[in-house]
Amino acid sequence: MNQHNLKYAHKELSALLGTRFSTDNTVRDAHARDASYHRGALPDAVVFPKTNTEVAETVKICAKYKTPIVPYGTGTGVEGAVVATESTLCIALNKMNRILRVSKDDRDATVQAGVTRMQLNTHLTEIGTQLHFSVDPGADASLGGMVATRASGTSAVRYGTMLDNVLGLTVVTADSTIVHTGSRARKSAAGYDLTRLFIGSEGTLGIITEITLKLTRFPEAVAAAVCAFPSVDAAVNTVIKLMDTGISIARIELLDELQMDAVNRYAGLTYEVAPTLFFEFHGSENTVAESSEIAGKIAAAHGSGDFRWATDENERKKLWQARYDSYYAALNRRPGAVGYVTDACVPITRLAECIAKTKGLLEQSSLPTTMLGHVGDGNFHVVFALEPDNRDELAEAQQLSHQIVDIALKMDGTCTGEHGVGVGKRNALAKEHGAAVDLMRAIKHALDPLNLMNPGKVFRV
Repeated sequence: MNQHNLKYAHKELSALLGTRFSTDNTVRDAHARDASYHRGALPDAVVFPKTNTEVAETVKICAKYKTPIVPYGTGTGVEGAVVATESTLCIALNKMNRILRVSKDDRDATVQAGVTRMQLNTHLTEIGTQLHFSVDPGADASLGGMVATRASGTSAVRYGTMLDNVLGLTVVTADSTIVHTGSRARKSAAGYDLTRLFIGSEGTLGIITEITLKLTRFPEAVAAAVCAFPSVDAAVNTVIKLMDTGISIARIELLDELQMDAVNRYAGLTYEVAPTLFFEFHGSENTVAESSEIAGKIAAAHGSGDFRWATDENERKKLWQARYDSYYAALNRRPGAVGYVTDACVPITRLAECIAKTKGLLEQSSLPTTMLGHVGDGNFHVVFALEPDNRDELAEAQQLSHQIVDIALKMDGTCTGEHGVGVGKRNALAKEHGAAVDLMRAIKHALDPLNLMNPGKVFRV
């Protein structure tokens, strides 16, 4: 960027935001990365707006001086979506953390983009709504970031992804216009669906500043269980059969034997070291009891061990903590390692075949890997524990990731079920969508002709 322009942009931003404008190296470094191995340039400065108007004025200044912008939430992504690829201004949204409105009767809420999912759920409990926000990616991500990456997680099999749970957005576009999309109505046939255009756009079309979300009532009864299987194939075939029955499953997660060993070592647990399914059933007392019984019979028919049950809330949390600790447990197998994570998603009837081919591929590598996934909706993840700064290991992990994507695409799947594209899967996106990527570029150019909004992400312009 032209240093003259940079100087004047910083002067105007400092006048606008005062101490919430920073060029401190520590602050810049903290906003130069996400949870992945991806590394880029430090942003030239970081700003911390609190209102839609401040975001709009910041974007107006950036447009005036042709300064690229990277929006930043909590930095929990794994594909480099918030990593600066060039000289940029980082707009950190963590101070936009107000819960603006909750309607118990309409089961919806409007929040600023910096509110995290746990913050919202804690608030809903404190005000006694008996409601919660159901999308759970594991990390305590910001809701704005979850919208931007079209996040999902462990509960998507029952409650859907962010795509299914967002009613409307407030977005600041590249020309600094504050746009409101959608409404609080549960359906609409009014014009283009701009809300879903911005969901999953990863900050490349505008900056999401407010979100109106659907809320879900807590179920009457919840039961959770862990069950080991003789093979990954047996576990996945159990999932396929269970999903075909239509019983009330809220979560169904797979951890392979290597991941279970890692979890045991990391958390001091004593689970069997075998491919394992984690179940959770939601509904009425009768529905949960019936669903649990059917699941047990189907699992047993595929050679499972006994179910390890948890109905008490604290016990369920302990059980699921093992699943949430999976990433850090995987890295703990190799002290000092950094994580490279990839994911893919296929139709559930192809899941067993896809995982079997992926496991066969990984067995040919000497890299430490584990596998886990939201198998109820055909999504699985591979975690590579890499030696820091080892270019050979990184290159091998990237090549294996490309091959996993190829396997999924040949089965009518997708290169990413929930991680997003960022910089890590730009080539995979092109391979998956072909000429449709040119249509995405055309939309990008129409809304952001100067390519200032999170440049270099999702696809190359």
